[in-house]
Amino acid sequence: MHDDRHLVEGRLERAVRQFVRPAQYAARVPLTLTAWHAPGEPRPVSEALRAAYEPFAPGTAWGSPWSTTWFRLRGTVPDGWAGRRVEAVIDPGFTGDGPGFQAEGLVYDAGGVPLKGIHPQNRHIPVGAPAHGGEPVDLLLEAAANPAVLRDFRPTRLGDVLTAGDRPLYRFASAELAVLDEEVWHLLLDIEVLDELMRELPADRSRRHEILRALEDMLDVLDLHDVSGTATAARARLADALARPAPASAHRISATGHAHIDSAWLWPLRETVRKASRTFANVTALAEEYPELVFACSQAQQYAWVRDHQPHIWQRIKKAVQQGTWAPVGSMWVESDANMPGGEALARQLVHGKRFFAEELGVETEEIWLPDSFGYTAAFPQLAKLAGVRWFLTQKLSWNQSNRMPHHTFWWEGIDGTRVFTHFPPVDTYNSRIHGRELARAERNFADKGRATRSLVPFGWGDGGGGPTREMLEKARRVRDLEGSPRVTVEKPAAFFAAAEEEYGEQAPVWSGELYLELHRATYTTQAKTKQGNRRSEHLLRETELWATAAALRSPAYRYPYEDLDRIWKTVLLHQFHDILPGSSIAWVHREARDTYARVREELQELIADAVAALDGSGPAVLNASPYAREEVVETDGGLAAVRVPPLGAVPLDAATADMREVAVRRADEGIVLDNGLLRVVVDAADGTLTSVRDLDAGREVLAPGARGNLLQLHPDHPNQWDAWDIDRHYRRTRTDLTAAASVEPVADGPLRAAVRVVRTFHASRITQEIGLAAGSRRVDITTDIDWQESEKVLKAAFPLDVHAERSSAEIQFGHVHRPPHTNTGWDAARFEICAHRWLRVAEPGYGVAVLNDSTYGHDVTRAPHPDGLGTTVRLTLLRAPHCPDPETDLGRHRFRYALLPGCSTADAVREGLALNLPLRIAPAPELAPLVDTGNPAVTVESVKLAEDRGGDVIVRLYESCGTRARATLRAGFPVARALVTDLLERPLHEAPRDLVLDLRPFQILTLRLVRA
Repeated sequence: MHDDRHLVEGRLERAVRQFVRPAQYAARVPLTLTAWHAPGEPRPVSEALRAAYEPFAPGTAWGSPWSTTWFRLRGTVPDGWAGRRVEAVIDPGFTGDGPGFQAEGLVYDAGGVPLKGIHPQNRHIPVGAPAHGGEPVDLLLEAAANPAVLRDFRPTRLGDVLTAGDRPLYRFASAELAVLDEEVWHLLLDIEVLDELMRELPADRSRRHEILRALEDMLDVLDLHDVSGTATAARARLADALARPAPASAHRISATGHAHIDSAWLWPLRETVRKASRTFANVTALAEEYPELVFACSQAQQYAWVRDHQPHIWQRIKKAVQQGTWAPVGSMWVESDANMPGGEALARQLVHGKRFFAEELGVETEEIWLPDSFGYTAAFPQLAKLAGVRWFLTQKLSWNQSNRMPHHTFWWEGIDGTRVFTHFPPVDTYNSRIHGRELARAERNFADKGRATRSLVPFGWGDGGGGPTREMLEKARRVRDLEGSPRVTVEKPAAFFAAAEEEYGEQAPVWSGELYLELHRATYTTQAKTKQGNRRSEHLLRETELWATAAALRSPAYRYPYEDLDRIWKTVLLHQFHDILPGSSIAWVHREARDTYARVREELQELIADAVAALDGSGPAVLNASPYAREEVVETDGGLAAVRVPPLGAVPLDAATADMREVAVRRADEGIVLDNGLLRVVVDAADGTLTSVRDLDAGREVLAPGARGNLLQLHPDHPNQWDAWDIDRHYRRTRTDLTAAASVEPVADGPLRAAVRVVRTFHASRITQEIGLAAGSRRVDITTDIDWQESEKVLKAAFPLDVHAERSSAEIQFGHVHRPPHTNTGWDAARFEICAHRWLRVAEPGYGVAVLNDSTYGHDVTRAPHPDGLGTTVRLTLLRAPHCPDPETDLGRHRFRYALLPGCSTADAVREGLALNLPLRIAPAPELAPLVDTGNPAVTVESVKLAEDRGGDVIVRLYESCGTRARATLRAGFPVARALVTDLLERPLHEAPRDLVLDLRPFQILTLRLVRA
């Protein structure tokens, strides 16, 4: 038989495009338009209702970038349309871009009640189903002129309202009343489902040919000049092909409605408030027509925005949750980055997220929902369990450049051995449209065939919002049980996870360690000031809670700042969203983030000052917010002082004096020498690099033979795409060592501190570094002040070390992970850029060296390039200069610190990393014994705060930080009647030992509630 498949497909394509699709709307009449161009930032509907509107004609340009125009749309349903389904169909000038990346709108009724959003794939507003005829129509459209920013990664000024200009972006196309011909609409959906399925079936499958012939027969009875009149007969020719059930062995898909809404990305935070409102209005309206809809929605922050800005939509959401059409998921405040937030911050993401869903909606969420974050910390499984979370979902691993994940459903094991049941949907998208191609991909890709039979598909327009549409739900109805297709059931994610775990749980494979994304590695570095703001905020919050707790325990009159801390924590958590903290948002977002972090810093400093003042000290004291005792050199009003301070406590300055070996600086033939009896550091007098760092206690050189430390290296940085996100391996092929120095001069000569200042200029940039060594310190501190004016470059600081390391250890949340420096496998080679928090350590048996930082996350660790291969090079990635989506990324002044710590254990790295990030504070305060103390260097106190229930009890979160088993006796600086072990949300689990002797397994997190006597 002659194969005329291509002829039939071509005939079908033209019929649909030219005749069937245009026939969906049987009649149209225009609506009358008037407009109010709202000045400045978005205005509420109450103001729009009072505004003066001017006549406006379709075809007119409107909308300078980021502006808002309110349109009033008025008309009357023709009497002859009685009994028909009538809709307002609006096109304010949609372009070819997808929903959420151009003009967007929210439609209100004449009283200001929001109805639903519109976007290119969802343009209709219900008027009557059926209409009675003669109804007046009076609608308000809040239209946002959001520019399309991400075009071929070309630099653009459209990403900030301050630089975007005022040229109108859009031309209003049409606003009409129209009759939806439901039979034609259903015919179109029948055709699409069968055509999509047919194209995915193998050429030799008889089912494929049956569908082809059914479509051909349908075309034979469909009069293209009378589509409406022949649609019913055409549908009848397809009925048998749509009625054939799937076999029992068909893959089972749980489909859940979804709308990934980036809390900021190619739009500012304020626009996300409106995106959430548009999408949530769409979904709640859709559920009224399709009661089988289940919409899975994460990010408590977005719910809170809608609650506060759109009370009508909020009430609809609460009703939908009660009816079961809306499923709060995710358990987090936002879908945060999962690499860079600190341990306590990641815990608070879960605490604030789960608490919001429980208190506001009465839902105990059971999953972490992070489809789009750029890799996932190995601390997550334990945090999930401690928050009462059973399941974890990710999608982003489908973006891996080099290696394919071997499983789609598996147990993910964290650094402490805790496991969480995890699903990685094989559909490879979190924005499915229930398209036949996507369903077939999910079945083909599924890596766990033979053991498991089901996967999950999140469907709906996303990234910029939009959500599911009625067309998607109609398709889901047709593929619920259809031969050749997976079986599709619309249901809650919890239903999928429970069924998958019951079916596959005991036999599911285990993935141990981090889920490293082999892409977007530059997000550890881009927008350095955003990252620095996050790091500073996390540590100031730690200090604020600590000193506020101390003040509350000591002074009955002091009021613990619950409301302030709650608000500030939520602000910091919001800015950990996976396009803000990673640096992949537009310029506007990061400009506002810098301002926000400055306000957070100022407010937290004031709260700390208030708390310390409440301690009622009579003279200056040294306050230590670190959980470890410290001997350091600090700067006071009278100059430098050597002090000794207990952990989580304070000592009057005049009683804190410590004796330390003095440090000296001198010039020698080999360079400028800094020596404190522990370390001997040589700075080349000509180029300012480190030519020697000798550990005097160990009697060994730290730097690799012939190498130079703190060598600044400049690489061209031109990723193949995804400018702000990616650093591609080829960047290493070219580099410039910045060895020319404008000046190298000693600036401090002891006895408590010695330092050398090195000034370098290159191109239009200027770097000033102070290489310092303090008395009694084993740390070489490098303070960097840089005016960065580069274009598409990346700056690294290299430390070639005389250490033969089989692996590096990098701090993550509540512990550390090991990674090889070699490239034995493709998985190893893909980790050419890695994330670390406050420290990264390399070691050989008996000796280790760490590199510490106060705001840097990106690193690389490689074998030494020398033929003997005995050394290991650690590099910090300091700054980048990509052009998209922010054309001026990181240009300007930066100040940060990093340090070299020779001869250190893991415990030393933990202690000194905290010390670098928690500077000793000088303020009037009394002597304070440690608020709590573990007495074990392997047991680190992460946070001390008052219980959220305001009962006055103290919450202490601690963890084993060295990867060993540890026993510690917790001692409190206040009377304790009893202690409870709680989960992250401070809900009791069981009694703690009465003597507070704690036995911890490696990396175990423990939250204790100390009930005051």
